[in-house]
Amino acid sequence: METVSWNECQYFCRRLSERTGKRYRLPSEAEWEYACRAGTTMPFHCGETITTDLANYNGNETYAEEEKGGFREKTLEVGSFLPNAWGLYDMHGNVWELCEDGRHENYQRAPMDGSAWTEKYTHKRLRVLRGCSWYGNPESCRSAIRLYCLRDSVSNSILGLRLVSE
Repeated sequence: METVSWNECQYFCRRLSERTGKRYRLPSEAEWEYACRAGTTMPFHCGETITTDLANYNGNETYAEEEKGGFREKTLEVGSFLPNAWGLYDMHGNVWELCEDGRHENYQRAPMDGSAWTEKYTHKRLRVLRGCSWYGNPESCRSAIRLYCLRDSVSNSILGLRLVSE
């Protein structure tokens, strides 16, 4: 799903949970990064570098020693690239994925159990984004990169969601 706000995602999760009887939610920032890395410690789940053969981002820009790649200029269907080691598709590029967490300046006093950091926001209206989009550069596709958006912001086809089911 793309072109959605954090507030719309919250509404969708509530309605889906009501309809199915299962709990759905956005991942915490820690859960998202853990899932993206899939047991690795490198910048990308696929290794030390990335190319447009591995993810959907602006290939006019390069990472490390890689050559320029394609720039598709749109969101692609999920599963257009190989999954990570845990079978999760498109963790790098395609759309920035919304997380449950609010924006904090750093990780000091962050929850140690992987839960969302929803208390004492540095900026109450900002929410964490992970993963990068088709419009972003390869540096922004790294597993550890984070951006922020307003809770009610809808950005043309670069914001999306990945649900967690409990």
